Amino acid sequence: MKIYFAGSIRGGRDDRTLYLELIEYLREFGEVLTEHVGDPALEEFGEKDLSDNDIFRKDMDWLTECDAVVAEVTVPSLGVGYEIGRAVAMGKPVLCLYRPRPGKRISAMIAGDPSLRVREYVDPGAARGYISDFVEFIAGIAGPRRSDPASSSNGANLRK
Repeated sequence: MKIYFAGSIRGGRDDRTLYLELIEYLREFGEVLTEHVGDPALEEFGEKDLSDNDIFRKDMDWLTECDAVVAEVTVPSLGVGYEIGRAVAMGKPVLCLYRPRPGKRISAMIAGDPSLRVREYVDPGAARGYISDFVEFIAGIAGPRRSDPASSSNGANLRK
């Protein structure tokens, strides 16, 4: 399985350590095409050796090639939102992970899209559980855990 991981770069790198942890977990399920998102050395300016057009083309190639998208959407990012929209247009399954924060809410365009699986979590262990469920679901091995109150037939519920 080829997995596209999306996380904020130019929108802010506060969660880069978390991204790396999630990417390392995703490697257990397949090839993560966008490992650089978790690189601690990558700063808000992104990949300095590539033009914006080069980054766009490379990311679109990876989106086309991937089997699924996992996006960490806690730090708002125009690029991540764009990637999610393009993935949906391509018919790719998308899991959006979100940590609640005081005074902040997830975008209604993400939370309200019935084609996305949106899951709220508080710790990396819960995120790993949602990733496992998602990968099992898209691989056709098993559906979401019955004990997960956020699971639904269309996969669009935001766990509250």
